[in-house]
This record gives sequence, C-alpha cells and structure tokens, in this order.
Amino acid sequence: MYATNYAKATSLEDAVAKLGAAEDGKFLGGGQTLLATMKQRLAAPSDVIDVTKIPELQGISVEADRVVIGAATTHAAVAASKEIAGAIPALAYLAGTIGDPAVRNMGTMGGVLANNDPAADYPAAALALDATIMTSKGEHAAADYFVGIFETALEDDEIITRIAYKIPRKAGYEKFRNPASRYSLCSVFVALLADGPRVAVTGSGNEGVFRVPEMEAALASNWSPDAVRGVKIDPETMLADIHGSAEYRAHLIPVLAARAVAKAG
Repeated sequence: MYATNYAKATSLEDAVAKLGAAEDGKFLGGGQTLLATMKQRLAAPSDVIDVTKIPELQGISVEADRVVIGAATTHAAVAASKEIAGAIPALAYLAGTIGDPAVRNMGTMGGVLANNDPAADYPAAALALDATIMTSKGEHAAADYFVGIFETALEDDEIITRIAYKIPRKAGYEKFRNPASRYSLCSVFVALLADGPRVAVTGSGNEGVFRVPEMEAALASNWSPDAVRGVKIDPETMLADIHGSAEYRAHLIPVLAARAVAKAG
C-alpha cells in the first residue's frame, strides 16, 4: 500500500472539513472495499477519513411504517437486531449472508450503499423496500440513488447518515453465492408493500441493481412462486464473467425469485 494519512472524524462537519483539506481524500467505513483496492494499488488516496464513530451514523429504530438504520451499523449488528428481525425479517437474514464473520463485523450498511458494488446485497433491499437514503445534504429515494455500477447520486463530500426502509407486509430474500467470496452471483429480494409487490435483483445486471416489472405485475395478480417462475429475463441485460455467463444469470433470476416468494409466505 502507498503511504496514507488516517484521521477519525468526530462529526459530519469534521469529516467534510478533513476531506476538503486532503489532497485526495476518501471516507472510510468498514473498509471492506476501499482497503482491498488500496492493497491492490487500484486506489491510492492521500487521506482516509474514518466516519464510523460519528454519532449521527449510529442506531437502529423502528417507527410506525419504517425501520431506520444508522449508516455505520455493521452487517453483524443488522443480522443480530431483534428490532429489525421483528419488523423486516428478510433484511436481518440478508445481513447474515454477507461475507464471513470478519466481513460482517467490520463492514457497514452505509459503506455498502455508498460503494454500490454490483455484487452487494443491500441495494436489492433498498430498491425492493422503497428505501430513503438520508445524507449530510438531504435525502435520496432509492429509485433515484443507484445510478450505475459503482455509481450513486452522492456528491464527493456527501455522507450517508441513515437508511429508512419501509416495513413490508411480507418479504423474502434468496441469494446464490460465489462459493469462495460469498458475494452475490445473483440475488433477489421480493417485498409486498402497501402499493404492491416489488422485485429487485443484485449481482447480475450489467447496469447494477434493478427491478423486474414483469415479475411485480405477475405477483400483483397472484402472489405465489409460480407467478414468477416462468418470467423470462433477457441475457443481453446481464453481467458475464468467469463465475457465470449472462445466460446462466438470466436463468437464475426466476428460480431465486420463486424461492424468495416462497420464503416470504
């Protein structure tokens, strides 16, 4: 790794000030992506500003119709939260499938959403649960937040503070994991909200996380695994790599969607 300055921010204002004073600074959450890219010399920031101890980024609360989670909350904390398990069991389950214990105890929800890795899990939950991404500068609806692979609506000095997920009537998550990394090769989050079904896919789209309107329409008429099992996905819209072809990922989506609906009940 290149020489890098480390600083721990004590507030949102402090974090932004430290970033502004750096030649080429980066905010640091759990570091599961940034530190790995630095080790590979794919990134060489002059400064990393640790935002995980900022008070505004802490806490989990359940409100009347939503669950609000601080951006610095680790995957392990989400998976173990009785509040989240009681309101959105599928979200707690999702967190427990991320990486291994080391990753889950270091990685943060805000870091994942800020990075928007195409193989990340939380983006599918955010889209399916119509989440609101709260930041140091305002709010972003999940539908507008995810711009493309590794791209979001965040400005360079904008920090995610909290994420608010709508509490669904029912929801399920099914993940096909890379056997080595446990990252998502293809995953589907289904949810039944007050305004209807939502189906979101991560790990497969060549433009990142996306919804499947055809499956949502099918579930609106018939909430059952059979409703989504026959929906065809265009391989031209899928990623292809050494772990799976575009055709394979397109095949996986309806299979996983049917399993997710069965889990949701």
